[in-house]
Amino acid sequence: MKLAFSTLGVPGLPVPEVLALAAAHGYHGVELRAHPEEPVHPGLSPSERAETAALFKGAGVEVLGVAGYARVAAPGDDGPVLEEIRHLLQLAHDLGAPFVRVFPGADPGRPREEADAVAARRLGTAAEDAAALGVRILLETHDSHRTGADAIRILGPVGHRQVGALWDVMHTWLGGEQPSETYAALAPHLGYVQVKDISSAEDTTPVPLGAGVLPLTECVDVLSRHGWDGWLCWEYEKRWYETAAALPELLGAGRDHLVRLMGEAA
Repeated sequence: MKLAFSTLGVPGLPVPEVLALAAAHGYHGVELRAHPEEPVHPGLSPSERAETAALFKGAGVEVLGVAGYARVAAPGDDGPVLEEIRHLLQLAHDLGAPFVRVFPGADPGRPREEADAVAARRLGTAAEDAAALGVRILLETHDSHRTGADAIRILGPVGHRQVGALWDVMHTWLGGEQPSETYAALAPHLGYVQVKDISSAEDTTPVPLGAGVLPLTECVDVLSRHGWDGWLCWEYEKRWYETAAALPELLGAGRDHLVRLMGEAA
């Protein structure tokens, strides 16, 4: 398995400094939070995109994915959602990233079957753009669809190889799903896995990997037992928790923890 971290943990940090952290602490890739308040977002010009891609290539670090905020099950017209995904796909293509992250975002007051059908329809349409650009759209286990069982209700009907799943281990755990159950649901669709740790279900402030309650050992074990050799990406939610410790000082120990878990699982 290869290791990455998300720029959600280093809000606003310039790309050269992000790459320096990755290189210094032995991370193979970086997931880029694609938001206007960050250095990398869909509003970048062609020259800025080329410059960013060149910085990553020069550092020997991969752009794992572009983490967007499109909500595929949200109420409203399809057009704006598809346009948002299209912009994310183009950004990922220009940066050489294999994945784009999207959220479910269904209205909890809406019938479940209706929201599932809307999301599947939008992802099926967006899959054609994804295929043309050589990028894969990943639906994250999040908000209205936080478990693998939830996500598969959308992904199953889509049935397109350019649409898959992003397993966020916190949300599946909060949804009451065991790692083995999540893997069984998502395995045919799994793009990569976001790891993190928290103190409790009531306090989701990020803590160092291994210092909280999330079943990271079990997650890595089930992935290893099934021969999965994709990415583990540490999503440290510093942007939403200003009092949390700074990520740069945790990256080295976090990498060591993940490497130890992989070694034990092997």
